[in-house]
Amino acid sequence: MTAALSLTRQEGLLTLRFDGPLDLTATAALWVQTLDAARRAGGKITLDVTQVPHCDTAGATLLAAAETAAGGADVVGANSEITALLDLVRAARKVAAAPAPVSRAAPLRQAAKAAVDGLAFLGEVVVAVVRAPARRRMIPGRDLLAMTDDAGVRAIPLVLLLGFLMGLILAFQSSIPLRRFGAEIYVVNLVTISLVRELGPLLAAVILAGRTGSAFAAELGTMVVNDEVAAISTMGIDPVTMLVLPRLVATLLIMPGLALLLEMAGLGGMTLVMGTLGFPPVAVLHQAVASARLSDLLQGLLKASVFGAAVAVIGCRTGLGAGLGPRAVGEAATAAVVGGIFATIVLDGIFTVLFYRLGL
Repeated sequence: MTAALSLTRQEGLLTLRFDGPLDLTATAALWVQTLDAARRAGGKITLDVTQVPHCDTAGATLLAAAETAAGGADVVGANSEITALLDLVRAARKVAAAPAPVSRAAPLRQAAKAAVDGLAFLGEVVVAVVRAPARRRMIPGRDLLAMTDDAGVRAIPLVLLLGFLMGLILAFQSSIPLRRFGAEIYVVNLVTISLVRELGPLLAAVILAGRTGSAFAAELGTMVVNDEVAAISTMGIDPVTMLVLPRLVATLLIMPGLALLLEMAGLGGMTLVMGTLGFPPVAVLHQAVASARLSDLLQGLLKASVFGAAVAVIGCRTGLGAGLGPRAVGEAATAAVVGGIFATIVLDGIFTVLFYRLGL
């Protein structure tokens, strides 16, 4: 038997009368008609369920939704079963509609927890490095070479392109204000020092975070979702030694080279712009050598190594800490990129203040 709905209006009061069992099938058939009538009622309505012998949760949900749509309703003719079920549905709808309390301290707690977890993982990495000579069999050499190739060799075209464009843009923009004073030659000093000390390591780390850090997080996150990391731990193998150390070593090996290539490409872009201003490559070369010291280059390479280590550790941490479900891997990759870039900028600020205080 299928339930039927009839509408009657008396003295401006709309009555919705149901006839038959309000089960899932009947609710699906009457849902749109019932809610449309309740919305158009223009006030409180009456729900007559005298002829309803049985009602399940779907029917009770229909009655509660009609009450909400009309802004209020009187239910008449309900037996004890329908009354109890309708009360449960009303309570559940109130809980679902209530906004979750937002604590102002929640972001601070999350940030503090993330910092503590990061320090704990960093400690695990340090312990793994100390124990690495005794566990060298756990570090696959082929994986190390493959990671070095993927993170370094395959990133060279992007690094060269970005470095060339950055040097070109810096030189062109710097030449505009310096031209007023006839000091275009000092564009070489500005661009060279900026690339060698700051922009070279920083941009190389940004490329590494977006390209390699996200790849580390996605790979390890997929392993976590597939329970491969749990299987490695079950076999008595330290996941940090086997999965993190090769990626960390590969990053430390390639980051100084990537930073140096980016700086050389940037100087090439600067030389092109200086040529358009009438300065020959020989003059640009002598000015660049005179403006930058060996200590500037070494500081930049030191920064690049530290930035690379931070990006690798953060990428591996977010990957191993990935949750379960289809979105876990994507969220881990996103967190790796954001965390890697943020850590790089913070470390760059620390290095800047430290070198300034040391007079370097």
